[in-house]
Amino acid sequence: MKKNILIIPGDGIGQEVTTWGKQVLEAIAEKFGHEFEFDEALMGHVAIEATGNPLPDETLAKAKASDAILFGAIGHAKYDNDPSAKVRPEQGLLKIRKELGLYANLRPILLFDELLDASSLKPEILKGTDILFFRELTGDVYFGEKYRKEDNSFASDLMNYNRYEVERIAHKAYEAARTRGKKLCSVDKANVLETSRLWRDVVQEIAKQYPDVETEHMFIDNAAMQLVKNPKKFDVVLTANLFGDILTDEASQIAGSMGMLASASIGDGTGFFEPIHGSAHDIAGQNKANPLASILSAALLLDISFGLQEEAKVVTDAVDQALKAGWRTIDIANANTASDKILGTNEMGAEVLKLIK
Repeated sequence: MKKNILIIPGDGIGQEVTTWGKQVLEAIAEKFGHEFEFDEALMGHVAIEATGNPLPDETLAKAKASDAILFGAIGHAKYDNDPSAKVRPEQGLLKIRKELGLYANLRPILLFDELLDASSLKPEILKGTDILFFRELTGDVYFGEKYRKEDNSFASDLMNYNRYEVERIAHKAYEAARTRGKKLCSVDKANVLETSRLWRDVVQEIAKQYPDVETEHMFIDNAAMQLVKNPKKFDVVLTANLFGDILTDEASQIAGSMGMLASASIGDGTGFFEPIHGSAHDIAGQNKANPLASILSAALLLDISFGLQEEAKVVTDAVDQALKAGWRTIDIANANTASDKILGTNEMGAEVLKLIK
């Protein structure tokens, strides 16, 4: 198989972890006889510094020409302290999603038994949890009209959805549910929000086309509670952009660390794969970041974009074997972890690479 893969390291620790995601893809290509051609591009704070634009035209052109994209992270503390900044790193991420038509964000919450103690929840509550989130990516308040009075006395963000936006992600979620536990939970706030009422109406209509899948509707506040009370009750979770943003970050604590969770943003063309964590500038350049989420994102890329399930399993099995051997980065270590088993970014990446080879 011959494919073109674009690497966008982004900001902060993104530049460190994508190194290992790329090396894993290179190792898989060598092991299975594939030909992966790599290119690299700027996005986010580093792109603003270099070009004044969080998503340079060159990056967008390369993205559209690629077969898949492996991304690192985006953001910088200077923008957190200046919410009025007109040009911001996250604008690049929102624009590339829109330009590539990436309307569905998939976040698997798959627990490794060796990390049950890394979560703040009780192991007996967590064990067996396997959730796949489908978060809509191109609608909702992130893309609605925004307004703020000059005197700062009023602000508004328009929450909006088109029927087709709900339909297309609902179909993808139901198709995935058919290959899993045949259960789908649609999360909304239909008791209050008109957009949620549209969302529920459309999902109910789509559900009739998938009679073999059990459908449940749940309000966002209840879903947030159930996620920590009984995560095993969920299989496929379908929800809107804002609610999905919140729920998936909450779910990251089920796995013990954001450093363990991969995600895929897909549409009908080029897929975009990334760890769910941010740029973490407080630890950038210190060899402390967990590279496993980027490595697992590379596994998702192999599976979803290229249909290489066997190759993807080799990657996830290597991560599992590294954890079984006791290797940990600082974010997933606990009081019982021996000091000589705590590795830096590069050392953990090298262990997984060795197991793949």
